[in-house]
Formats: sequence, C-alpha cells, structure tokens
Amino acid sequence: MLNRNKPTKTVNTVSNSPAVNIVSEGTKVTGNVHAKADIRISGSVDGEALSKGKLIITNVGKVNGNITSSDADIAGKVEGEVRVTNKLILRKSAVIDGNIYTKTLIVEEGAAINGSCRMGESNSKLSQLNDAEYEKGTHLKASGS
Repeated sequence: MLNRNKPTKTVNTVSNSPAVNIVSEGTKVTGNVHAKADIRISGSVDGEALSKGKLIITNVGKVNGNITSSDADIAGKVEGEVRVTNKLILRKSAVIDGNIYTKTLIVEEGAAINGSCRMGESNSKLSQLNDAEYEKGTHLKASGS
C-alpha cells in the first residue's frame, strides 16, 4: 500500500553563488561598511568601506571616507584614500579626491585623480589581513551606547 521505506530527499538551502552587499541609489549610510563579500554602492556612504572581495561604486555612487578592497571598479566619487590589493579600474566618470595604492591600475579617459598614486607588489595590505584582524573593525556597538 504505502511505501514507508522511501528515502527522503534533502534540499540544500545554502547557495554557492557569491554574495553582494548593495547600497542602492537614494540610500545614505552613515558609518563604516565592512564586508567579506562584494559591495556595490549606488547611494552614498559617509564612512569607510572595506571589502575582502570586490568594491563597485557606480556613476551615481559616492564614498566620503577611505576604501579598501581586493579589487575595485569605480565610476563614482571617492573622497578619501583608495587601497586595492589587486586591480583598480577607474571609469571615465570616476573622481578620486585622495591617494591611491594598488597593484594594477586601469584608467579610462576622463577619470580624475586628485592625489598621488603608488603602484606595485608592496601594496598588498588587504590580502595579508587574517580574519581575526578583519573582525576587529566589524563589531557592532551595543544599543543605547
């Protein structure tokens, strides 16, 4: 009649797809943004943005603070220091008001850099961060403090 010995099927709900943290257009974040995954900024961040993955700032995105990431693709505005371990791409609409430290730099015609630029292997700060050092800056403050 009923087969009670049928094997049950287990569904894995954990996705292997990469996670992306998004600050949408029209959104303003005041404070630091730290993520182990990629960050896409189309709004504004008034504080530091740190990603162990890729940091993308769209043409309408703005960061008032330092940014640090493994890779970055910037089309918007950054007012602060830019540290990228691997490859930094500055699109034609990008404006950087601060110093740049990166291994590889690609600049489209029209991008503006108002600061100095240092390139080479010695700029691999983020890749040498271990998770314990990274976590130090990511603790939440207790509410009411």
